[in-house]
Amino acid sequence: MTAHHNSFSTDSFYENSNRLEFPALSIIIVTFNASKYIQQCINSIKEQSFTNYELLIFDGKSNDETLSIIKKNEPYISYWQSEADKGIYDAMNKAVKHVRGKWILFLGADDFLLEGFSDMAKQFKDEQTLYYGKSFVNGKVSGKKYSKYHIAKINYNHQAIFYPAFVFKKYSYLTQYKVYADYVLNIQCWGDDTITKKFLPFVVSNYSEGGFSAHHHASDLFKKDKPQWVKKNLGMFVYLKYSYRRWKAKIKRQTDFF
Repeated sequence: MTAHHNSFSTDSFYENSNRLEFPALSIIIVTFNASKYIQQCINSIKEQSFTNYELLIFDGKSNDETLSIIKKNEPYISYWQSEADKGIYDAMNKAVKHVRGKWILFLGADDFLLEGFSDMAKQFKDEQTLYYGKSFVNGKVSGKKYSKYHIAKINYNHQAIFYPAFVFKKYSYLTQYKVYADYVLNIQCWGDDTITKKFLPFVVSNYSEGGFSAHHHASDLFKKDKPQWVKKNLGMFVYLKYSYRRWKAKIKRQTDFF
């Protein structure tokens, strides 16, 4: 996912007059200086057989050719804006206020959809259900059915998660976590029994690990806070299993487990 820089004024926005009033799905792309990738991402959406969606692009005031590419694709975009933001998750929080879909999918500009997206989206029925599938990462398919304990151990790629829109009436991305706010949201969702979670084995997207999060280790703040998020949302049994696994990883000096 591409990183955002701060700036201080609204550049521009656009709303398509033909925008669907009640689309099934809202696809959100967050960008900053993404001219190398954004057209491929948009093309992968345009080429889908599933068309009951709206596309929203939230740009962090790019100063490369990103905006000209976005403008060129306006017939396919329901809404876009380019303005100051405080990072990726701040832009996502802004974006969800503009959606009309029943479910929401977030993509980075350097991600793109695969054919499995359309196959999966056609399965959606229950507006209280979070549907999640598989993604293609570094030449391998990633994704499986996740329990509360699985989410305590490792995050799930949100490029393969379709959040029901009501999730964002209860939760938002916590912007103090510059990299792992999506992990906190997933812990909250998997711990919330009012949200049904359903795994469907379709390969939805190609997730680029070359983006923002790949170049940042887990922040000290998130490392410190994660055990409490697990305990608060996923229950004592999961917390104790997670704590034991974390202790074993520390003994073995497995620095990738936190």
